[in-house]
Formats: sequence, C-alpha cells, structure tokens
Amino acid sequence: MCASCPSIFPAPGSKAELEEGFALTPRFGADGLVTCVTTDAATGELLMVAHMNAEALAKTLETGEAWYWSRSRGELWHKGATSGQIQTVVEVRVDCDQDALWLKVNVAGDGGCCHTGRRSCFYRKVETVDGKPALVQA
Repeated sequence: MCASCPSIFPAPGSKAELEEGFALTPRFGADGLVTCVTTDAATGELLMVAHMNAEALAKTLETGEAWYWSRSRGELWHKGATSGQIQTVVEVRVDCDQDALWLKVNVAGDGGCCHTGRRSCFYRKVETVDGKPALVQA
C-alpha cells in the first residue's frame, strides 16, 4: 500500500480496547507491516511466516484467499497466483495486542507453500554440530 493511501482499519485504541475489544485495529509497524503466521487448517502444521500491509489484510478478508506484502519485491503478493498454491483462508486470528496475525488455511495445488517447492518454509532445524550451530534437514 502506498504511503499516502489511508488505512481502512481504525487506529488502535487504548490497551484495554486492543486486548479486550471487538474492533480489528491492527498495529502495523513503522514500515506499515504486521507479521502473519500461516498454518495448515487441518493439521496445524506451520507453513510460513510473512507480512501484510493494510491492503493485503483487506484483500485477504475480502476474497477469502491469502494476500501478503513481499518485502523483497516491494509489492502486493497473492499467494499461489503463479504457483497454483492458493491459500484459502479458513480462519483469521489476531494476537492480544493486535500486532501479529495467524491465518489457518487450506492449500490448493500440490499442498506446498514454500517457493523452494517444499510443503513448509520451515524445512530445516538448528542443531549443534561440532560445538557450532548448523542447519540440518527437519
């Protein structure tokens, strides 16, 4: 979303309103983004972590499909538009202070989410090898 475009979401209110209220008032960071964790709706498997700006969140809520903001490309990104791995949103949750989102999705196509072709972006784990942190296949 452009810097001069107004957000469709109201500004966050008081701490009590953020934590106990019923208005969706995401706390976008100084960069205009909020972190979004995405999991498989059926299995709970962590698929990816991405970011949304106000436009991506609005499009996600409007279309029922996941949209993100690509920090590397600097553009709005409809997940699966080129890969066929469309993420149909089953549920959207927001954390207690509304600065993080959680999407539960069903994934079309081969069921993968990672641009490397893997099911999840979290395909490696950190282990200590010879006293140093190293990445190994999960």
